[in-house]
Parts: sequence; structure tokens; C-alpha cells
Amino acid sequence: MSNLNKALALINTFATGDADKASELLDENYIQHNLAYGTGRNAFVESVKFLASAPVKTTVDNIRAFEDGDKVFLQTVYNFAGAGEQVAFDVFRFNEAGKIVEHWDNLAKKAPQNPSGRTQIDGPTEITDIDKTEANRELVKNFLFDVMQGNHPEKTPEYFEGDVYLQHNTGIADGLSGLGTALEELAKQNIQMVYDKVHQVLAQGNYALAISEGTLGNAKTAYYDLWRIENGKIKEHWDVMETIADKKDWQNQNGKF
Repeated sequence: MSNLNKALALINTFATGDADKASELLDENYIQHNLAYGTGRNAFVESVKFLASAPVKTTVDNIRAFEDGDKVFLQTVYNFAGAGEQVAFDVFRFNEAGKIVEHWDNLAKKAPQNPSGRTQIDGPTEITDIDKTEANRELVKNFLFDVMQGNHPEKTPEYFEGDVYLQHNTGIADGLSGLGTALEELAKQNIQMVYDKVHQVLAQGNYALAISEGTLGNAKTAYYDLWRIENGKIKEHWDVMETIADKKDWQNQNGKF
């Protein structure tokens, strides 16, 4: 079984309640970066058992799945025990023995269509341009440095084909024009979207996922941004933004990143 299929099998244990399968896939010293859960294999297995005992069945609907070296990254819709649908990005790291040893994620409530009629999950899913993986990773790294971190905002048009930018953020319309309008509205409310540090840029073919931290207004925020690249230009964007909990509320001390 490939690492990608193992990651999919692991998240599916939330729906099946197969605690033995979860235990088989995880390393004993599994490191958890979701701050709402304890760390270690046993904590994950206990969460699977807890969901299996709930009166409402958990559902798991994977939308996109990618593999990059020793990591797998997924975009999935969860509904944990009937609590409501959430859109999530998950990243799993594997050791040389093929066991899952580490996990990062971001989750957000599923929302209605955005101003351009797009959802958080619709759009293409096919992975192409495998030979361009590293070039596309570098493109996204440069875009984050120049544009998202504000080092060279004048370069913004270089990363896009005119105003063509398909947007799945819940509150932003398509195009650079849509992004500009949204940022102007935030500025009117004295809210800034700040990217302080990029922790990971994972890529496969024409897709790249960036994991960053910063602030949105006064709130410490984790940004997970998935971009689709076409002909050397950024074409499409999906994201999940999550406010980082106060440290006193953390269920593990591994940190969000």
C-alpha cells in the first residue's frame, strides 16, 4: 500500500471506527500538531473509538490527495459525529518503515458559495505536469515572499495571467481585482492579513500547498493555501484559515507548526 493510500485509510478510520487499522498505520510516537488533541498513537486510536461510539456516524469525503517525498497532503470534508461539515487540509509524514509519524492540519466550517459562485472544494482535481513539480514549488515560494509577505508587491502581476485567478476563498471573488477589493474592505475595517513565516511548501505536479503563520487582524492565524499552477502562472486557489488557540488551551505541546 502506498503512503498516499495509507493516509486515506487512516482518515477513513474516523468513519469506520476501525481502531486496529489506525493503530497499525501509526507509529507509537506519532506527533500531533492539531492542538485540540493529545499526541501519540494512543490518543488518535482513542479518538477513533470515541467517534465509533457516537450516535451519529462520522463521514469522511476526500476531495484531493497528493504525495511529496515522505509527506502526503489531503483536502477533505469531515463531519465528526454530526457536528457539521468542515473543510480540512491534512499533512502526514511517514518514516522509512512506512508508518505515519507526524500530522499537521487546518479546519474550517463549510461555507456557502463565495461571490463568484465557487465553493471551498469544487474545481479540477487532476494532477498533471509532474515534471514541473520543483519549478512550481519554487514559483509558490517566490510568490509568498514577494506578494504574501509584502517584500515586492509590485511583482504581483508577474505571477498571474492578467486578471485570471479562480478563487475558492469563502469571501473573495475571482481575479486579482477580486482579491484587491477584498483587501481594501479589510483595510477599511483596520484588518490586515499578515504572513510572518512560511513553514512548508509541499508540491506535486501542478499543485502546491503552503503552510504559513501570521495574523488576521489581532488573531494569530495558521494559513493553509493550495494553488494550482498552469503554464508557469498561478491559476486557482483554495484555502483554510484557522485561528491558533491560546497556549493554555493546547492539548499537546508540539505547537501548530
